[in-house]
Amino acid sequence: MAGIRGFDNWLGVVLGSPDPVALAHFYRDLLGWEIAAEEPAWVTMQLRDAEGKGLPANLAFQLETSYTRPVWPNEPGRQEMQFHLDVAVTDVEAAVADAIALGAVLAEFQPQDDVRVMLDPDGHPFCLFLSR
Repeated sequence: MAGIRGFDNWLGVVLGSPDPVALAHFYRDLLGWEIAAEEPAWVTMQLRDAEGKGLPANLAFQLETSYTRPVWPNEPGRQEMQFHLDVAVTDVEAAVADAIALGAVLAEFQPQDDVRVMLDPDGHPFCLFLSR
């Protein structure tokens, strides 16, 4: 079997947040993607290809009223990250400066010399790495 039956080739990623609108605006400014739908408890971003055609994927932000900020790196007894986003860039140091200006924080722990782990305003890690 090559995947689940009925899979329609669409995939979404959802980040929990105590303020999904603010977090969506952070990622809108960071990635340059448009917000497709915005409500106080749910925001979606439409991903597009280089020609502007919508892709079968989105990035969404959902209200979590009991949100616990994750820690990086993981620590026993503390909220672990669920996943992280990888973001390819052409200039890592410039992208780090831009991300910080938008409200991200450079993580204290950096496991690789050629990747920068950043934390978004809600503590979700994302990695900036050189596009090859």
